[in-house]
Amino acid sequence: MSSSSQVEYRTVTTAGAKSAIKVAFKKQRPIFLWGPPGVGKSDIVQQITDDAGGYMFDLRLGQMDPTDLRGMPYFNKEDGVMDWAPPIDLPSPEFAKDYPMITVFLDEMNSAPASVQAAAYQLVLNRRLGKYVLPDNVVIIAAGNRESDKGVTFRMPTPLANRFVHVEIRADYEAWFDWAVENGIHPDVVGYLSFAKQDLYDFDAKSASRAFATPRSWSFVSELIEEEMSETTATDLIAGTIGEGLAVKFQAHRKIAGKLPNPTDVLAGKVSKLDVQEVSAMYSLTISMCYELKEALATVKDAEFHKMSDNFFRFMMDNFETELVVMGARIAMTTYNIPFQPTKLKHFDEFHERFGKYILNANRA
Repeated sequence: MSSSSQVEYRTVTTAGAKSAIKVAFKKQRPIFLWGPPGVGKSDIVQQITDDAGGYMFDLRLGQMDPTDLRGMPYFNKEDGVMDWAPPIDLPSPEFAKDYPMITVFLDEMNSAPASVQAAAYQLVLNRRLGKYVLPDNVVIIAAGNRESDKGVTFRMPTPLANRFVHVEIRADYEAWFDWAVENGIHPDVVGYLSFAKQDLYDFDAKSASRAFATPRSWSFVSELIEEEMSETTATDLIAGTIGEGLAVKFQAHRKIAGKLPNPTDVLAGKVSKLDVQEVSAMYSLTISMCYELKEALATVKDAEFHKMSDNFFRFMMDNFETELVVMGARIAMTTYNIPFQPTKLKHFDEFHERFGKYILNANRA
């Protein structure tokens, strides 16, 4: 294909996609999310639905037959005609009444054969299939990989494509970081990627590699390293998840992170100086301390928690550069909503004087 015939598509971050979807929701305009594998398309839809207190019907069209979507034909004895039994994977009016919003997510839409796309066309175009009609509070979102991603795809009919608002997503570290911290992704993974942001997404459609890094595959790595195993086994599994090159780099990071003090000891005041100066390892320790504080909030007495909080600020001020101090404070105060009480912390005034303006600017950004 010549360069003159190639099409450049506008891409948006995860946050941009969420904003676009919310606006389209209000107008009941169907959205089609495009993006490479593992970028988090289905997670975005689930998060928006959850934030609205809604319910999501997840339909993998690439694995369905037309009857799965339209329902099964049967002979209606009362009317003496052929009728259709409605599908169970779509919301009934009675079910929809219990939620402010229902999302029908048509995943893998452009991986579905033409017969399934034809059934989906009626749903998207007319908001109905045969006698079945979508309730008014239902919104439709579809998603699929791009043809350039070398997955199994079928070109959508032009009339169907024209019914959607098309949004193409790119990997977004900032949004992934917030999600990772909120969802308990292993501190070693968050710490490594905070230092090596470019490694969050490492997909090349031209590469023959079967394993590559995506936000989804890093989540798999997080789950794997929670288990006890030998270093060799861990490296083999991680290489099979994100590729050998990144696996070696990540395991090197973990070796250094393993020399870090226990975050429990830091918060207890038993450790005041950090000997390890590897930046990615310090990111891991910062995340770990925030995790520990979050857990301690619900398990220790107030006086002990105030002491742990004070040690948290003191340790960061004594050992970290401004960027890490600001990151740690933001995670603790904004992501985890830890209710620090400044009057109970003897080092908080110093922290506020030295770093308060950076926290304020970061929150504004």
